[in-house]
Amino acid sequence: MEIPAIRLGAVSVYAGEKSGKYPDGNQVVVRGADTLVAFDTPLVANRLGRELLDADFVVLGHVHEDHMAGLQRLRHVPLYVHEADAEAARSWEGLARHYGYAPEVLAGMRIKIEREFHYAPRPDAQSYADGASWNLGGGVTVRAWHMPGHTSGHCVLLVEPGGIAFIGDIDLSSFGPYYGDATSSLVAFRRTLQAMRNIPAKVWITSHHKGVITDRETFLRLLAAFASRLDAREEAIAQHLRQNPSTLAELAAHRFVYPKSLDDLYYADAERRTIEQHLEALALGGRAIEEAGRWRSV
Repeated sequence: MEIPAIRLGAVSVYAGEKSGKYPDGNQVVVRGADTLVAFDTPLVANRLGRELLDADFVVLGHVHEDHMAGLQRLRHVPLYVHEADAEAARSWEGLARHYGYAPEVLAGMRIKIEREFHYAPRPDAQSYADGASWNLGGGVTVRAWHMPGHTSGHCVLLVEPGGIAFIGDIDLSSFGPYYGDATSSLVAFRRTLQAMRNIPAKVWITSHHKGVITDRETFLRLLAAFASRLDAREEAIAQHLRQNPSTLAELAAHRFVYPKSLDDLYYADAERRTIEQHLEALALGGRAIEEAGRWRSV
């Protein structure tokens, strides 16, 4: 069945299942006068025809399994990845370090992503840096804006003309930011969410959930709500510590990020990594302290 496209000048967006909700995503392709480029390759990429297969190269906004799910169809074209995420694209060992999960979780993750996301390493992946640009011909260009936090190499890809920004996993969802991997950073994500306001964009495209946003006021409102989840999580942890001095393991078991009714291979490790970063922030702000392995409110 043909997947309809949203056309935005040189940009076409093909929505994944449920508006690109994980495990799927939204496929973006950009056509210049003489070059076609794909941004990421979510599961929906496996249902596209020449509109994807004619791509001259692929640019990943960041490395995670759901953004590499169609790469096996484009093994013959160059792949560009930000230098901070490049090793995660080049080998399983690099991706395992990128995740940073426990060995038994990683073993299960490899099986899962090979089966469900067609995962295969790309040792040929070429690295790019902040500010990298690609000229697609006919005045169409793509520029990378390094916006770390979700991963250390997460980038926004800005298409001109039109000021069309593919903002990846700054997905503006009600769940809020994800920063539960070894290379994720709460501190960097907070800086990124401030900097997002300054990108000279007129249209914003997310990998998941929201899809295409064409109104700046709507974008800013969604961005503020998305960012507020950081403070909400931190405040929930602080309030818990006022009544219940806890170890990191106890806090992770309590679940401040994922509902207890849901589980996946990596949830426990991601929960722990997320809470660990908030504890560091609370300690730095003089709001919490660790004594003999237990955290308490100050």
